[in-house]
Amino acid sequence: MATYNAPLDDMMFLFEKLRDNKHYNDLEKYKEVNADLAKDILEQAAKITENLILPLAKTGDENPTKLENGVVITPPGYKEAYKKFIEDGWTSLSCDPKYGGQGMPKTISTFFDEMLSSASLSFKLYSELSIGAYNCILHHGTDSIKKKFLPNMVKGIWSGTMCLTEPVCGTDLGLLKTKAIEQPDGTFKLSGQKIFITSGDHDLTDNIIHLVLARTADAPAGTKGISLFLVPKIQVKEDNSLGPRNSVSTGSIESKMGIKGSATCVLNFDEAIGYMIGPKNKGLSSMFTMMNLERIVVGIQGLGISEIAYQNALNYSKERKQGKSNNSKLKNGADAIIDHADIRRSLLNMKSMIEGERALSFWLAQQTEVSLYHNVSKIKQEALDLVSLMTPVVKSLFTDIGMEITSDAMQIFGGYGYTKDQGIEQLYRDNRITPIYEGTNSVQAIDLVFRKLANKNGSVIENYTQLVKNGIDESKNNVETKLFAEKLNQYLKILIDFTTWIEKSMKNSKDDVSAACNDYLKVLGLVAVGYSWLKVLDVSFKEIKNNKIFFEDKIETAKFFFDRILPRINTYYKSGISGSENIMKFKFN
Repeated sequence: MATYNAPLDDMMFLFEKLRDNKHYNDLEKYKEVNADLAKDILEQAAKITENLILPLAKTGDENPTKLENGVVITPPGYKEAYKKFIEDGWTSLSCDPKYGGQGMPKTISTFFDEMLSSASLSFKLYSELSIGAYNCILHHGTDSIKKKFLPNMVKGIWSGTMCLTEPVCGTDLGLLKTKAIEQPDGTFKLSGQKIFITSGDHDLTDNIIHLVLARTADAPAGTKGISLFLVPKIQVKEDNSLGPRNSVSTGSIESKMGIKGSATCVLNFDEAIGYMIGPKNKGLSSMFTMMNLERIVVGIQGLGISEIAYQNALNYSKERKQGKSNNSKLKNGADAIIDHADIRRSLLNMKSMIEGERALSFWLAQQTEVSLYHNVSKIKQEALDLVSLMTPVVKSLFTDIGMEITSDAMQIFGGYGYTKDQGIEQLYRDNRITPIYEGTNSVQAIDLVFRKLANKNGSVIENYTQLVKNGIDESKNNVETKLFAEKLNQYLKILIDFTTWIEKSMKNSKDDVSAACNDYLKVLGLVAVGYSWLKVLDVSFKEIKNNKIFFEDKIETAKFFFDRILPRINTYYKSGISGSENIMKFKFN
């Protein structure tokens, strides 16, 4: 079984030294959330993820969720662990105190999301979608709906889902067929089928609150005719007690490559009673409140799985002896494989991306809080634009890199990595869904280029590149960070040139642009990670006298990133601007 130790030192370094967003620090609601409180929460989070949840990863993989006589049964140990999980208040960590939450910021909950993803993604998914549903209801539900449903969701005794996909539509939601017929009392009866519903049914909570996209009888065609509905698995009475079973049933659960402990369900709605959430025919807009936050969280899943894969590959490389290294001093026997240059390269590739991604996600967590809670509308909007820009980047880059890292970890284990005993091949299988769900990574790249580069508030990418340029200019003034800043500036220029090419090509050939989207996202993503590393370096050189071992490690890891990872940008750029003529004219037999 894979082992795991939460990277608390790295997380606390970010919380203590890189909470540098002035607008975030101005938020009154988080004034009392200091480093001591953060450390206490994260230490407790580490204990529950390492000791209680980590063993569930292997259990869930070997004993998948099953459907028996219409009842979904989770793997052994899940119910007991979930009971402890909600008793300790982990579902309420980032929720509004008004509904029983603890009100912690995403600068803390993001780290917990990573820990959970490392320990057991299957188990995490049962509470993750609940938080997404909670956020959607919080922002778009009426006061009576919020009062009726949110407290029990915050407690964790009720869970939530997101029901979008149907047999006829995945990404293209304009094709969905689920119908909602309004009733005299203002409720609706929903009929239709939803597929691939994560945590769609299970035995962990007393009720499940489904958020369902559907069409009313008079809805216009396409995405403009979609409304959002809250449909409980079990109806809730006026006094908030549970009533009869709603007309929602589980048709089947999917047999999957990975995340086998998570119930991925086909749900049938047969005139199920529901309540409209948000304005009529604006359901997709309301659901995006949940989807956009979920996309960031999926990126964190990729980061969390990368972290545990790296830890196990590092530990194995120190123990496994094979061959003599180029600088071996042994007369007999073999060196540990960590002494071989290529293994060290692979490990540093993992480490430099993981730590850079974690710094980027921490920066994004601060921006997210500003976008939600700052009292100056202009500042709030600027932060929201940056979050919108970076959401597809974090979702795609972190999960794609997660596939690279879990594959490399298996390679370091060699033949043992291909067997089930070590738990490494499970990490590869579990992570494989992350580039697919919540919008495939290709869809994220298209969204970035065609929707996010420019919006009604102006060119968001120009604002971001200027932000990076300002950071580079500051770092150039420091002799220790100057070289790093100059290297990043070279790649920032490539990003700017690529952006200009995209803008020009958009007028002449959208196929050229479509064919370049994935390359563009990776260029932007690597620049963003590079900028995060630059911020880490600024602190590391200043603080090195206080903790030489820790900060030397940061500096040396950053050197690898700037020398070995950032140059990938050159290839992505050249590939991206090569056009689409060959692609579109090619005849497949």
